[in-house]
Amino acid sequence: MVATLGAAERHRLIGRRARSREARPEPDPAPVATGRATLIGVAAPFASAAAAGEWLAGAGESELAADLAILNRALHAFRLVTADPYLGPLTRHQALVARVGYGLGEEVAEGRWTEARELIAPVHRQRRAKVLAPQARLARLLAGRERGLACEELALRARLDLDHGREREAALQLLVALDAAIAELPGEPEAEALAERLDELRAERDRVADAAQAALEGPLPPPERETVQFVLGRVEAALRARAVAGA
Repeated sequence: MVATLGAAERHRLIGRRARSREARPEPDPAPVATGRATLIGVAAPFASAAAAGEWLAGAGESELAADLAILNRALHAFRLVTADPYLGPLTRHQALVARVGYGLGEEVAEGRWTEARELIAPVHRQRRAKVLAPQARLARLLAGRERGLACEELALRARLDLDHGREREAALQLLVALDAAIAELPGEPEAEALAERLDELRAERDRVADAAQAALEGPLPPPERETVQFVLGRVEAALRARAVAGA
């Protein structure tokens, strides 16, 4: 169940030209809508309140991750039927609040519960060097001292598809990402440092092409699935090496 919460409704003026209005130098924050998605497990109802409480005591991030996967499959289906290229998946860190709980049918149907716990997102601490490195590269990209590569964007798209179980799409996307990497990386200032990695990527090209052909015909067989997982990792490793060499 999905609901929209919080923001006041904006009424549209029909038959009148939309007009702007003067903005204050320091305006108050505008109210924004928030969405609430409730995922209800109906396969195995709890036999008793005690059983539900026992489940809740042990529920946490793994249950939330499974629910996010279901929600993202629904969002992907909605993206296809609405032909909306800007509708993307949700990640854990995008959730303002995450809760797990249980309740009666009429409660959970309205996004309520008998008992629930709020999950605090885990904090991943990184060394200062790892935090500053992406910031330094971002500054170079924004200043035009470094260019982003097409293979970087294509590899990201392949990773997104693979991580969300869209293996056929990942295989097709990977073939284009690999070809782009093989074409782009030799012309980069870091090409000499990437020579061995480029040789590795070229050697994998035929296997990736076979996986992409298999993807056109249906679900990926296990060997082709493993090829996509492995070679995408090698493309990502080459791109990380490029970023390090160019730092």
